[in-house]
Amino acid sequence: MDKNLGRLLYNYLLETGMGEDLAAYINLFVLLIVVLILVLFLDILIWKILRWLSVRLARKSKNNFDNFLVAHRVPRYVAHIVPLTILLEFVPVAFADFDYAEGIAMKTLKILFVLLTLIIFRKSFQSLNGYLKTLAKFRDKPINSYVQVFMIFAWIIGILTIFAIVTDTTVWKFFTALGAASAVVLLIFKDSILGFVASIQVTINDMVRIGDWISFEKYGADGDVVEISLATVKVQNFDKTTTTIPTYALISDSFKNWRSMQDSGGRRIKRSLIIRQKSIRFLTEEEIEKLKKIQLVEAYIGTRNEQIRTYNKENNINKELLVNGRNLTNFGVFRKYVTNYLESHSAINKDMTLMVRQLQPTSQGIPLEVYAFSSDKRWENYEYVMADIFDHLLAALPYFSLEIYELPVSLDHIHNP
Repeated sequence: MDKNLGRLLYNYLLETGMGEDLAAYINLFVLLIVVLILVLFLDILIWKILRWLSVRLARKSKNNFDNFLVAHRVPRYVAHIVPLTILLEFVPVAFADFDYAEGIAMKTLKILFVLLTLIIFRKSFQSLNGYLKTLAKFRDKPINSYVQVFMIFAWIIGILTIFAIVTDTTVWKFFTALGAASAVVLLIFKDSILGFVASIQVTINDMVRIGDWISFEKYGADGDVVEISLATVKVQNFDKTTTTIPTYALISDSFKNWRSMQDSGGRRIKRSLIIRQKSIRFLTEEEIEKLKKIQLVEAYIGTRNEQIRTYNKENNINKELLVNGRNLTNFGVFRKYVTNYLESHSAINKDMTLMVRQLQPTSQGIPLEVYAFSSDKRWENYEYVMADIFDHLLAALPYFSLEIYELPVSLDHIHNP
């Protein structure tokens, strides 16, 4: 801009006999008022135009990204660029007679321009983050981590640029000094760097997504992941507390992710009944006939008992003692009963592993483990199904002359043999 245009009023005032200093101040004051009014008018006009364009684009656009831009006031900040550029061009004209003030004004406007650029970048990234979270394929991805990384680099460059403006030097000199102090920088941004690397590995390896249920004993976390950022992962526990975990801990420590269970056809039931060893015995013919009245094992007992009789007869087994030959046991029949009960239970997934197994005897008794999968994976329903199954099994034990292990009962037997 031609500096002579800014001195028209100044020259006129000199011709009227006014002093140079007073004329210079009046000229500066008038120019600032005129330009500020012009800049304010342009700022409002450009904002109105951008808002009108935003509404038109929103109506024609098939996605809602522009809605997020408007929500984060990106067009409003973009509207400041032209007025600020005009001010930068105007300063040398208005401050032609004030070199020192011109330098301060130029530096101030340049710093404001850098800050405005950073704000526009930040608001744009926030808009992009919000938009991507509405898309199914990005909803569970740690987008916040990448936004934070980009903003860290943007702020570093912005701060270096501001230092360069204030000290009248070049940005490259600061980068050179930064290279010499790289060890200090790495130490300061250690958590951010580790978090960024962890976020990339978590995403590439698909270790954790937003919405996953994870258990992390080291940090006392057991709940749903609600946020994955550059430095932390927030987990809302089932007691409605929130646990914050360092992002890099996801790759440096061991944790449990329940996503595969939730995506599968069922949730595992793995629980044991501990049976007193003294209650396990061979079944007599009278007891076998009595157990045939239990419908779930009626066919099994009939078939199995006939096979045992045939074997014992063919091999001339002396059945005066039950221990000779083959025999049915109350524990074996009960194990078959539990298997048949689970196979007929409507809440058990029959397409997944279903097993009733006897574990190694312990000092308390013999564990009979139920290993099956509940079709309903919701926590409260899962617990109800499991409790319903074991309520029934505990109540069924006496029909097979079996006893569950209880410490006081065992001690009574020790003191009163």
